[in-house]
Amino acid sequence: MTTSIEVLDDAFGRIRSTVQSTLKGLTPEQLTARVAPQANTIAWLVWHLARVQDDHVADAAGTAQVWHEAGWEARFGLSFAPDATGYGQTSAEVGQVAGPGVTAESLAGYLDAVTEATSAYLATLTDADLDRVVDENWDPPVTLAVRLVSVISDDLQHAGQAGFVRGIVTAGS
Repeated sequence: MTTSIEVLDDAFGRIRSTVQSTLKGLTPEQLTARVAPQANTIAWLVWHLARVQDDHVADAAGTAQVWHEAGWEARFGLSFAPDATGYGQTSAEVGQVAGPGVTAESLAGYLDAVTEATSAYLATLTDADLDRVVDENWDPPVTLAVRLVSVISDDLQHAGQAGFVRGIVTAGS
């Protein structure tokens, strides 16, 4: 019998595989291309979805974020506040997810590390743990199950957007 935890782990793995397919073979120019002046780039979409997953899962797990602990913040070399996840960023800030530290390989590597940390955390849980309240700032309060499904939903939407942008920026190549 498949547990809820196994289903969640599978969903996070699908995010990773979707993003890996999207990133494969992209140049820095393609990663930072905009299909419209204010549009999100592939680089920003992938960085953002990985940052949100890292931030939210680490918070629920009571652990440090992979972004800080494994040196990804320094490797990317972005000029944002250390805990920036992309939420609420301006179009100009979206364009700043670029530079020598932002490559298809670094984006995939960071998401791989986040997915591994997520999987390791999920392995410590039972289905009963999913009812634990992790955020009382909402009405009703947010349970771990709701938080994880919310992250999956957000990540899958951004992964799909990145795939869509890839289709446009690689058309004809």
